[in-house]
Amino acid sequence: MKKIGFLSFGHWNPSPQSGTRSASDALLQSIELSVAAEELGADGAYFRVHHFARQLASPFPLLAAVGARTSRIEIGTAVIDMRYENPLYMVEDAGAADLIAGGRLQLGISRGSPEQVIDGWRYFGYVPQDGQTDADMARTNAEVLLEALKGQGFAQPNPQPMFPNPPGLLRLEPHSEGLRDRIWWGSATAGTAIWAAKMGMNLQSSTLVFDESGKPFHVQQAEQIRAYKQAWKQAGHARTPRVSISRSIFALVNDMDRAYFGTGRPEQDQFGYIEPEVRAVFGRGYTGEPNTLIRELARDEAIAEADTLLLTVPNQLGVEYNAHVIESILTHIAPALGWR
Repeated sequence: MKKIGFLSFGHWNPSPQSGTRSASDALLQSIELSVAAEELGADGAYFRVHHFARQLASPFPLLAAVGARTSRIEIGTAVIDMRYENPLYMVEDAGAADLIAGGRLQLGISRGSPEQVIDGWRYFGYVPQDGQTDADMARTNAEVLLEALKGQGFAQPNPQPMFPNPPGLLRLEPHSEGLRDRIWWGSATAGTAIWAAKMGMNLQSSTLVFDESGKPFHVQQAEQIRAYKQAWKQAGHARTPRVSISRSIFALVNDMDRAYFGTGRPEQDQFGYIEPEVRAVFGRGYTGEPNTLIRELARDEAIAEADTLLLTVPNQLGVEYNAHVIESILTHIAPALGWR
């Protein structure tokens, strides 16, 4: 069994051609799509976090709302940029959202991707310490988050508090038991994948990785996943780790699918620079008739290595159409590949 969910960036655009024209639309439709996905039998509703953009940005109100409207589906992020986060306040938000959802939160965190503004985290009041990079700051914040999620007391209580305290040092509240094991690190390199394993985090890998060998995207991604699993084993963690990957997959099963995505152009990996001196490879999408997709997806090494597949959805096409996109994969593709 492979868990299959969707990943939405929550784009919105006031254009008349968009089905998601405001931030309100993006948020409310995200909730409705999560409800629809659960009814279809999907396993996860995941959301990307981007700041200074017409996309989803503040995840915890949305995660809590989805948690209140659903009962089974996993609810997560892919990913929260830890350069922008106060990790202790994040523990409180995450704990509350996870309790509302009944322990279904799956939080993907990371250093993040290139943003809409230069050093956007500075506007949020965060600056790397001397000798640190912004990536170092993200990892440090992640370490603080992971430690606080254990639920151990660390703060000295006031001897004259407003309300009575339990004995000993105080922890952050509300505490959600088990959430520490449901933190994922979004990795783009073998090195950060190995670090995530050592830290005891699950692994998320998107449709982009840093180009470390020139090999096809799915091969490099699979190699990173194998390195992660080996590092996890060497670290001696007690539980079994989870690995998710993202893919753009569109099964052409009706005329609307063909009108939107049936271009007939061959799909292939793209190599390029996302930052100065940072060469990356962006993975190809998969579009075609179900039988064609089944053959092509069976050759994707990274999909074979992962236990969770997140389907990127074109959210501006509306809830009904995106529910159809998810249902098409669950119905026409997943059973033939042994994912269901």
